[in-house]
Amino acid sequence: MSFTLPSVSPPTVQVKVEHLAIAIYIYSGATVSSFSFCPPCEHNPEAEVAGVAQGVVVKDCSDTGSWRIGDLKMQTGLIYSQPSTQTGRTDVNSVTNWNAPLVWEGTFDPVVIDAIYKRMDPRVAVVVFAVGKYTSFLKGFLETGEKYFLVDFRVTYYIFTDKEEDVPKIELGKGRKISVVTIPSSNRWQEVVLGRMKWATITIEKQIRNNADYLFMMDIDSVFHNRFGAESLSQLSAVLHRGYYKNRNRDQFPYERRPTSKAYIPAGEGDYYYTAAVWGGYLEEMYKLVKYCYMQSEEDAKNKIEAVWQEESHLNKYLLYNKPTKVLSPEYLWSDYDQIPEDIKVVRISQLVKNYAEVRPNGGN
Repeated sequence: MSFTLPSVSPPTVQVKVEHLAIAIYIYSGATVSSFSFCPPCEHNPEAEVAGVAQGVVVKDCSDTGSWRIGDLKMQTGLIYSQPSTQTGRTDVNSVTNWNAPLVWEGTFDPVVIDAIYKRMDPRVAVVVFAVGKYTSFLKGFLETGEKYFLVDFRVTYYIFTDKEEDVPKIELGKGRKISVVTIPSSNRWQEVVLGRMKWATITIEKQIRNNADYLFMMDIDSVFHNRFGAESLSQLSAVLHRGYYKNRNRDQFPYERRPTSKAYIPAGEGDYYYTAAVWGGYLEEMYKLVKYCYMQSEEDAKNKIEAVWQEESHLNKYLLYNKPTKVLSPEYLWSDYDQIPEDIKVVRISQLVKNYAEVRPNGGN
């Protein structure tokens, strides 16, 4: 099927988007179900995002029954290890200073977690971008995702690409789908990165919100190695960047330090440094955050500045003042470039070693 996306013009920030026909192809063994995420209402015809001081103000429609993590119920008769108040991980911190879980191997029981969350039955969207030569990473990502990522949950992979013909045919599990969204090519990898927020915003508005309850943004140049399960789900989940999760002062984090950028974080502020290669949350929360990053990037562009790490800089600004409800350890995004330290007991997903000069449109510069 195909549809035409109209221009996006939020009431507080003028954003110019050309009228584009974006085709979405879905293959699976099941019919895509309908879901009303946040339809226009008389009090708020369209979500409004505006940067205010150090935070962000977002107008929402009233709750119309969208999916939420509910009561933590499980079936009777389930056999699992007895939890302890005296033993557990002592080499890492498992809670933030705002009392959100910090998830590591050994801080949860997968039997209990799966029993609880499978009863809730969320529809999960995974948004990935495979532009240009990055389509070569699709097969590995999808095949390992089917083996390790939210197994037995309903998942749709939304693949944004300029080469629809290069999307491989992968054998999918029950209730799992692939949806291909065609987008224009880019001449700079920075444009691909910044464009992710634009295309994701438009497609959430026009397509994904009808078919998903939960959304992950992920980098395609990665493969799964071990369980990436329901322990990762929360209202808004962020992943610690592997390079800055220990033995680093906050002033050493690669935040945007130029006050002229919308991503600016002053020295002396900051909690953690989060990666933009994996993040997730309720569809509503992710829509707010994706749209925020897009609009802040547009404002920077008007002022002829680009945040030092593109949307990752805006993501870190947002999460500093809008705390994630769950923080995932670097187990949830490691890198094949780095040795695995003792505190990383399990690598769940890892970024691949690659020749940036070969795969990026402008040679990695």
